[in-house]
Amino acid sequence: MSKKRRQYSPEFKSKIALAAIRGDKTAAELAAQHEIHPAQVNTWKRELLENASELFDKGKSADSTKSAAKAENDELYRQIGKLKVERDFLAERSAQLGLLPESPW
Repeated sequence: MSKKRRQYSPEFKSKIALAAIRGDKTAAELAAQHEIHPAQVNTWKRELLENASELFDKGKSADSTKSAAKAENDELYRQIGKLKVERDFLAERSAQLGLLPESPW
């Protein structure tokens, strides 16, 4: 029977990583206290140190992500409108030629 992997919340990871950075306790002591592997403590600490600068850039990247998503949505709506017009035109022409019923959808 296989064990299910434990998943930790971002809050828990950050709490452990900050404690490791402070240096009040060693990675082994923190790991023993929270029943995790010492390598995991070191991994979370390293990830926090490597990605700390991104925490302060979130506002800028969130705005650019929103504007990119809005631009993509606008383009998709434009394409949908174009396809509807083409579909309606073709359905009307097909009905005039007797190929299909007036409005099959």
